[in-house]
Amino acid sequence: MLTRKQHELICFINDRLSESGVSPSFEEMKEALDLKSKSGVHRLISALEERQFIRRLPNRARALEVLRMPERPEVRKRAASTASSIAAAMPANVRAMPQPANDVVEIPLHGRIAAGVPIEAFEDSSMLAVPAALLGGGEHYALEVAGDSMVEAGILDGDYALIKRQEIARDGEIVVALIDDSEATLKYFRREGAMVRLDPANRSYDPQRYRPAQVRVQGKLAGLLRRYD
Repeated sequence: MLTRKQHELICFINDRLSESGVSPSFEEMKEALDLKSKSGVHRLISALEERQFIRRLPNRARALEVLRMPERPEVRKRAASTASSIAAAMPANVRAMPQPANDVVEIPLHGRIAAGVPIEAFEDSSMLAVPAALLGGGEHYALEVAGDSMVEAGILDGDYALIKRQEIARDGEIVVALIDDSEATLKYFRREGAMVRLDPANRSYDPQRYRPAQVRVQGKLAGLLRRYD
């Protein structure tokens, strides 16, 4: 038996899927259920998953599939008046649900990242809608590019860099490098003897050299999103 909030949430998700084919965002679910934080939504979704009412589709931030719906209160009342043997044999009501539209996903947007002089990493966090075709497997996030030191790689000021989370990099990959645990930059990653060299893609800028202990790879470039005004 579901709690009242669990019942309200699955009904809200089901109604939204029936209307548009797209599951609601966590913010929309939080507001619809009058919850104080998104962590409450996560707990409710996990509970519904454990009871096999819904499932999350992999690598899709907003894709939920309703596997079955709980009985409505009026259905339970009618069932109580029937013979117990019939009630025991009655299967859960399984309804065919529309497939979620998975062509767009939402990934965290962690502020601005310098493609020139390093700036403070991950200033804020919101969500960015991204075409699913731009992403492969794994966990991703986005950063807004600030600066012009990667223009020769086709990365412009104001672009959104789509980053696959990982902590290792090969020479020649474009990575998000966190420097001294405080500043992040987008550069080509290379090893140079006992040093790590971060190369720009703009001849007006010089490479940056650091001791390996100063640099932590936070992910590699997986794609770009550009908006035209």
